[in-house]
Amino acid sequence: MAKPNPFQAYKTNSVTTASPGELTLMLYNGCLKFINMAKIAVDKNDIQEKNTNIQKAQNIISELMVTLNMDMEISKNMMALYDFALRRLVEANIRNDKAILVEVEEIITEFRDTWKQVIQKNRQLQHASGSNGA
Repeated sequence: MAKPNPFQAYKTNSVTTASPGELTLMLYNGCLKFINMAKIAVDKNDIQEKNTNIQKAQNIISELMVTLNMDMEISKNMMALYDFALRRLVEANIRNDKAILVEVEEIITEFRDTWKQVIQKNRQLQHASGSNGA
């Protein structure tokens, strides 16, 4: 019988108990992780590893695109940026171009950092409204 992996249990639990906002943050962080791994693979000239990690980053961006509420104007702008990032990842993969990966990494980092600020602001507002009602 296999020993339970406490790290895997923690990861599974953190995903299943995360709020939608936290899940989005996890997606951004995962995308950045895969882009970073692809950059390392480019340096090592490991084409298969680069391809695998770029495809994982593309899949995450595709998932982020699906979750956009297109009734909101900001979502249309985000969709255009996600689409741009996807096209650039394809180009980085074809050209084996680390500079393009850095460019996409900067875009996703900006999204992630902004999203993190939104989550923190929401928590502050929830905490403030919770303490006022007591």
